[in-house]
Amino acid sequence: MPDARQFATSIVCMLRERGHQAFLAGGCVRDLLLKREPADYDVATDATPQQVMHIFPETYAVGAQFGVVLVPLPKQPEPADTPAATKALHDISTPEMALASNSKARAIEVATFRTDVGYSDGRHPDEVRFSTSPREDVERRDFTINGMLLDPITSEVLDFVGGQNDLEAHIIRAIGEPQSRFTEDKLRMLRAIRFAARFDYTIEPATFAAIRKFAPQVSQVSRERVRDELTKMLTEGHASRAFALLDKSGLLIEVLPEVSAMKGVEQPPRYHPEGDVFVHTLLLLKNLPHPCPPTVAWGALLHDVGKPPTFRVAPDRIRFDGHVEVGVRMAEDICRRLRFSNDDTEQILALVNNHMRFADIPRMKESTLKRFLRMPRFTEHLELHRLDCTASHGDLTLYDFARERLATIPPEKMRPTPLVTGDDLIAQGYSPGPVFKQILATVEDAQLEGKLDSKEQALAFVSETFPPRG
Repeated sequence: MPDARQFATSIVCMLRERGHQAFLAGGCVRDLLLKREPADYDVATDATPQQVMHIFPETYAVGAQFGVVLVPLPKQPEPADTPAATKALHDISTPEMALASNSKARAIEVATFRTDVGYSDGRHPDEVRFSTSPREDVERRDFTINGMLLDPITSEVLDFVGGQNDLEAHIIRAIGEPQSRFTEDKLRMLRAIRFAARFDYTIEPATFAAIRKFAPQVSQVSRERVRDELTKMLTEGHASRAFALLDKSGLLIEVLPEVSAMKGVEQPPRYHPEGDVFVHTLLLLKNLPHPCPPTVAWGALLHDVGKPPTFRVAPDRIRFDGHVEVGVRMAEDICRRLRFSNDDTEQILALVNNHMRFADIPRMKESTLKRFLRMPRFTEHLELHRLDCTASHGDLTLYDFARERLATIPPEKMRPTPLVTGDDLIAQGYSPGPVFKQILATVEDAQLEGKLDSKEQALAFVSETFPPRG
């Protein structure tokens, strides 16, 4: 598999050989100037989508109406005698193969220079007009640091918008008039927050003022796009700053009012010397591992979402009775609203539902403990507990206890082969029905407790505990 940068450069070369302008564009230019490895590479050209697809016949159009075509990376090494400018065309993979990997870019996005006319829905241009001017193309982009073009052969930077100066000054600035940029696409407000957090940059005052003005209109953005942008904020390594900026900008209360409601909700100082629920949650986000599984990040964000509606001051201390159960219902509403997959929703809810159970670990029966430790993706539950403790009292005793038991209980003791099956119960004269589940669970409990170690013992135990009805 060729290097993505080399392949993007070969596409630029091929387009130029055919008489077109072509440059690296967007985020990859920004990252290269920052000496970071780009996650993907984009090419901007004056060639139309039809011309691009003619030059690269195995390409596929994901947004041809907007001038966007993808060129998948080759899946095999190129023959040594292939001309340099045409190497990219050898043995192109299918779209499915090109995008199947979760590793870095498997395809290069080639976009035609364009100008956008009108954004009636605040999301999509009413009309796209292809252009031959790189300046026109850059001026319709979002932020100056994303608006530079790079000649990969000479390393010359085409900067029509002052992106290099803003990179040096650590500033996120909308290209042109900020209100116009956010009117065109409301998602750009979330992107501004994400870039400011990721790079630890300051959002330029006029740009930030426009975000605050248009924050209530972020509802025009599809829920999937909002979810994806929030997930990036949570997993790119600067989640705490991102959510503090979301709050300051007025976006948080619009996209996640349940999280905004955590602000000012006091907690018992004995257990939470760090402060209110929102402060506690931001501390969890600050300590998220990087890279971080999205479900862990969302579990950390939502684990205490049920505290604000259950807050009460009791005679002895502040209490949040039933906050786990309430939080699970609220987290489910959020996951459905943001259209998470069923698998991700199930895991996020499991994290919220079980985060308080660690307090009971030392007192759990052996069977209960083993069932707890063998929950699907238990390492995520363990990580959330570590984050929760680190962001509050700092006591990791229960975390260490769980890790020790997890490491010392043999797999065959954690998940033993069942001693009794439904067929065994039928052979013993039991009629199939709901009681089967109860019997089998009771037998497994005894097995996990170490009280049963043979089928004969188990069947005798069943006969004694659940006498057959004659």
